[in-house]
Amino acid sequence: MLRKTFRLSEPAITTAPLIVSSPHSGREYDWDFLTATVLDADRIRSSEDAYIDVLLERVPTLGVPLLAAAMPRAFLDLNRAPEELDPAVIRDLPRGQTNPRISSGLGVIPRVVAQGRAIYEGKISHREARQRIDRVWRPYHAQLAQLMEAAHRRFGQAILLDVHSMPHEAIEGTGSEGATPQIVLGDRFGASAAPDLMDRVESVFVELGFRVARNTPFAGAYIAQTYGRPGDDRHAIQIEIDRALYLDEVRVRPSQSFDEMQRLLTEAVARICAEVTGLRDMAAE
Repeated sequence: MLRKTFRLSEPAITTAPLIVSSPHSGREYDWDFLTATVLDADRIRSSEDAYIDVLLERVPTLGVPLLAAAMPRAFLDLNRAPEELDPAVIRDLPRGQTNPRISSGLGVIPRVVAQGRAIYEGKISHREARQRIDRVWRPYHAQLAQLMEAAHRRFGQAILLDVHSMPHEAIEGTGSEGATPQIVLGDRFGASAAPDLMDRVESVFVELGFRVARNTPFAGAYIAQTYGRPGDDRHAIQIEIDRALYLDEVRVRPSQSFDEMQRLLTEAVARICAEVTGLRDMAAE
């Protein structure tokens, strides 16, 4: 029997046009995959947005659905297009267009995890790659599209908060005047969310005490690009969280600050709900 490849937690009553998603926190590793990789159990997890789904588990109590991946990013990356296939890791693949993500080993079927460590000794078949896309990628995105459509139909708008985590070393010293950001909001430089909405989301995190940056070093990838169409009242904001805020990155275990971070993220989503509901009510007046 095939495992369920994502988890959808729906509220008893949906009260806001928000959808919260976590496409990179999956940690259900198939035995076949673990025997195929050359990495040990800890290193294969280094590309996970580990436990983001647990940080967000109270979101449905706010009247907002939570969609979280079950399968890990090292197996298949849900934040990539299904056409982003890497000939360096997939056999019998006709050479086509490439991009920096594919070239760096981070296509829809990743070739590497964090710090460029190779996942496989050789390559997987084109058939295996397509099976993963059909089994994991397509159901997740069908569900996400359905949630966006339902929110838009009910509220006249749909707002996706796509939540990720970032290795502390990847952002250290990248902020203004060397201040490392703790939250990076990505809207693809204005292409995936309305400016006023971004301002309000940023204000929420700043008011909760976080250092916030926009679009640097992470502006959003396939999900923000695909689901964010502000002109159609469909918005997508990628939220990157510094893993050092809640995680022992070496052991890939929740740290002592995990519960407090969970409380703050729940509060952030609650305040964003209030903000967007207020915006909708003002527009209706």
